[in-house]
Amino acid sequence: MQRAISRKNLWDRLPQRVRRTIGGALGLLPPALVLGKAFRRSLSFVRTADRWSADRSREYVVAQLKRVCRLAQERTRYYRDTFSAVGFQPEDLKTVDDLAALPTITRKTIHDRLDDMLTTDPRGSRVDGIATGGTGGHPLHFYIGADRSATEFAYLVAGWERAGFRLGDTLALFRGRPVAPAPNGLRHEFDPLQRHHVYSTFHMSDRDLAGYLDHISNIGPCFLHVYPSSVDALARFIRRSGRPAPANIRGILAESEMVYPHQRTFAKDVLQCRYFSSYGHTEKLVAAAECEFTKDYHVWPTYGHFELLDAAGKPVTTPGQRGEIVGTGFINWVVPFIRYRTGDFATYVADCCPQCKREHPIIADIRGHRVQEFLVATDRSLIPWTAVNVHDDTFAGVSRFQFHQSKPGEATLRIVPGNGRADCDFRGVVDRLNRKLAGRVAITTEIVEAIPLSSRGKAIYVDQQVPGVDLATAAQTSP
Repeated sequence: MQRAISRKNLWDRLPQRVRRTIGGALGLLPPALVLGKAFRRSLSFVRTADRWSADRSREYVVAQLKRVCRLAQERTRYYRDTFSAVGFQPEDLKTVDDLAALPTITRKTIHDRLDDMLTTDPRGSRVDGIATGGTGGHPLHFYIGADRSATEFAYLVAGWERAGFRLGDTLALFRGRPVAPAPNGLRHEFDPLQRHHVYSTFHMSDRDLAGYLDHISNIGPCFLHVYPSSVDALARFIRRSGRPAPANIRGILAESEMVYPHQRTFAKDVLQCRYFSSYGHTEKLVAAAECEFTKDYHVWPTYGHFELLDAAGKPVTTPGQRGEIVGTGFINWVVPFIRYRTGDFATYVADCCPQCKREHPIIADIRGHRVQEFLVATDRSLIPWTAVNVHDDTFAGVSRFQFHQSKPGEATLRIVPGNGRADCDFRGVVDRLNRKLAGRVAITTEIVEAIPLSSRGKAIYVDQQVPGVDLATAAQTSP
């Protein structure tokens, strides 16, 4: 899969010394100015729309649904055929309920019909190739506009503001980015443009964690931007070592994994600050952020159209009832996702919050395919799968995959080749993973015909069989 390079991608790919030099100068400017006009416009819109009435939000959503459906009908073979088969016309869409005339789609739909769902040539300079996190060992590849970053970040920042974050505040990141060691051995990088201190989640031995905490203590007021599993490891080390938590941490901003209640409670207790979680996914269809006053998630109506459907495909409207999150995205103009089943489930709470007064759909207890599973490093420290995972074309030729591990520091990657191509050479996959793991776990491959599911019918992407490793405190099975 060809990957176009957006400005954000280009910045992230620059050598650390170049980013440090350029970013040092740009970092003196106001962050909103550096992030550009598109970001400032998006953030202003999100802040305003956050307080719209339900009626105003519905008007906006209907207009966006019409726009997306027109684009899909005019430029894609798949949606022209689908709309024709059910007699649907975008101009006939008067309310959000009218979208239910269309069938839902799944990962398999995108996988099988991607070429027929493209609105433009994916080789264009404004297009990025994307891969999901390999849910259950089965990654999804698609394309998206390279200009989406400003919109995405605006929603993220607006959500974080509920936890006290302000644009320009320093972030300490524990989110799976490989970090080379400094001369003193500390795996840390600083991005002065974004004011990010980045630490390696691939290296979280007691010695590493002690070094990270010492460094964080000296960077001034900051927020932790984390995977739930990485802040859990940090908090457990603090508790285990008996050292005090850094007093300069203002809050925890957690994303990309499910947040389990015991993790939230433990991290808050140890770090003595707010634990704030956001929900989203690589497909960019539905986004939600916690309320200032509760742990419930408010869905952003203007980000994408949100539906919660029961097993029969009917809307969930009863508080306490669970359903699957189904989304129609407003951001991706390259591949329209219309009524896409995310595989994530949540509990319906209400459509208006009595505490913050937002008239947004409210959900809780989000669970789904993002399960925290771990590889065990040579020193028996745990590396979360979310950190190992890749969002590029590494697994483009793979139908399914699963890690099997029975010895610390060694793991076998079981691969079901795409399109039955058992003769494919997967050395590139191994090379990328070994580079990312930086010697903590050595990867070898095994070609297999199938990968069994769990007793509940769920895929397991880390078959963890290392004796004596207690994953119960770090991961739970989703309901």
